[in-house]
Amino acid sequence: MKTFCGRANPTTGALDWVEESEEYDYHQEIARSCYADMLHDKDRNEKYYEGIRAAVSRVKARGERVVVLDIGTGTGLLSMMAVTAGADYCYAIEVFKPMAQAATCIVERNSFSDKIKVINKHSTEVTVGPDGDMQERANILVTELFDTELIGEGALPSYEHAHMHLVQAGCEAVPHRATIYAQLVESDMLWKWSQLQPIELDGNKLLPPPAVVKCAGAPSVCDIQLSQVPPESFTPLGPICTMFSVDFSKPVSSAAQSYTAQFKAQTSGRAQVVLSWWDIDMDPDGNIVCTMAPSWIRGPSNSNTWRDHWMQSVYFLPAEEKVSEGEELNLIVSHDDYSLWYSLTQSEQNDVKVAKFRPCCTCQAHLVWTRPRFGELNDEQRTESYVNALRSILKPDSVCLSVSDGSLLPIFAHLLGSKKVIFISCSQLLHANSLKHGVQLLGIRPEQLSLADLEGNQISVLMGEPYFSTSLLPWHSLFFWYCRTAVAQLLHPNATILPRAATLYIVAVEFQDLWRIRAPCGTCEGFDVSPMDEMIQQSLDYRESWEAEPHPLWEYPCHALTKPQPVLTFDFTQCVPEQPVNSDGTVGLCHGVALWMEYQLTEDITVSLGLTKPVSEEGACEWNPHRKQGVFFFRSTRETSGNGREDLAYNLTFEPHTGDIKMDFSITEP
Repeated sequence: MKTFCGRANPTTGALDWVEESEEYDYHQEIARSCYADMLHDKDRNEKYYEGIRAAVSRVKARGERVVVLDIGTGTGLLSMMAVTAGADYCYAIEVFKPMAQAATCIVERNSFSDKIKVINKHSTEVTVGPDGDMQERANILVTELFDTELIGEGALPSYEHAHMHLVQAGCEAVPHRATIYAQLVESDMLWKWSQLQPIELDGNKLLPPPAVVKCAGAPSVCDIQLSQVPPESFTPLGPICTMFSVDFSKPVSSAAQSYTAQFKAQTSGRAQVVLSWWDIDMDPDGNIVCTMAPSWIRGPSNSNTWRDHWMQSVYFLPAEEKVSEGEELNLIVSHDDYSLWYSLTQSEQNDVKVAKFRPCCTCQAHLVWTRPRFGELNDEQRTESYVNALRSILKPDSVCLSVSDGSLLPIFAHLLGSKKVIFISCSQLLHANSLKHGVQLLGIRPEQLSLADLEGNQISVLMGEPYFSTSLLPWHSLFFWYCRTAVAQLLHPNATILPRAATLYIVAVEFQDLWRIRAPCGTCEGFDVSPMDEMIQQSLDYRESWEAEPHPLWEYPCHALTKPQPVLTFDFTQCVPEQPVNSDGTVGLCHGVALWMEYQLTEDITVSLGLTKPVSEEGACEWNPHRKQGVFFFRSTRETSGNGREDLAYNLTFEPHTGDIKMDFSITEP
């Protein structure tokens, strides 16, 4: 069955009605899932296997029949490990129907159907008894219910229910426990992702709105590859603290709780950010440990451990606080059933009440802007480029129209002396800096703009960063081009467009680790999991394999195999063309290609949203940390293998009517 769905087009701004299969949503979920990443995580798999073998041995040593409950079985891997280790029977719970079907197929493929029962339910709906889903309670509880924050996927309520209804008292658990660690740091780089910083412009100091300054920020965790944050970009103000542990072999409570770590400040500074991660002990003695610590904590011996399904967490304190060396501090972590948050007090403040509910955004800015967007607005070098570009084009009689979400450009244009500035957006920044009478705010779409809105003036400067909150891929910001086309009749014949053009760049790359999220697994720890590969490929073939994916490449080291090359140029001084724009070329064989936009603000000022420096002779890449780049992963080994003499040919086509960039790659021999 198919149905018509309305989808907002991020490039054209139009509402597109498309015919979609009823399976479209779960095909997307499967195609963009991290199942492959988990199965490629050798450290995780080996530690789980070792922990399961030890747990089965302990139960057998007590003379008991081994019954395993595997919650969130996924592919059924952990259940197959348990049976291979000697378990008598396993109940494998998986709520996602396509995954449960794949698990059933994998269990059959590996000849475990007589020992493993796959149950397609949420664990809280599973029944026990003669007519139930489980004939008896389990004496080993195996789970993989964790996310980067540990509890964000509902681990606590699931464990709570399992101990009450599904497992025996005193059961074994794999993992046996989890421990949360945290470190208080000062980091201008990270703090700029949470709070707007003042900006100096021609003697004027632009201040962030008081509501933003006082706001506790976005309530969600900031999960990143902390190993890619240079240690020199932050200063530890205290030791690494053990915040709390959860013993999964005993009844677990999902009720809100708080824990405190006391320590003396190691140095004076500004307490801004808490870095956090967790370990899981697969056995009661803590001899089998799987750690999420960043590489600069793990040390060289474990530096090759990489995973994207579990990263590290950055938490921003509700407000920056000054601390002095030797000062007694309390770092407090609180949690509800799905999330964590941190606060800081001085040790003598014993009467300070810990918030029962996690802080939330009250200024709206943290709900509209992503954390990288905050970092982008605080980027002094980027701001300087835009200000210099505006200086070179603005005149005292300039009538400016700004088209971007939450941009500072209209404020800059006003302070630089423009006659009139119109902003198609909403921004508290204008009110905070007493500029609401200098910049006219219009909450309308570009095509609704009329000469009356301009008070009879023609637009002499059309400007944009461009940035739009709906953009995911680099070319989605071409919405600016469609806006320029929509207001074409209102532009002065000699109007200046900033940026004047955009160029899409491509480079062939070899990823250090990111390739794992799309690579087939085949076998994992000796088990055939190829049905999962087939399921993912089918979902990719549904549509996703023909599309690029957005990834923040500063978090994912890669090696450039070719020099970057421009493939498509979009001339914003002209309207969007009626006919497609096409580009052909070749790149070397690789894991995939990275794509990004470079904006030409003026003749001599450009801003790159991809590579921030030329690729070194060794192929080292430095990426813009504030925007995601596009990554096209190749679908099969045929596109990344050969005799070394072939090239990878590409064909990129910009479709004006849809705003899409269609991509096709194929091997060509010389």
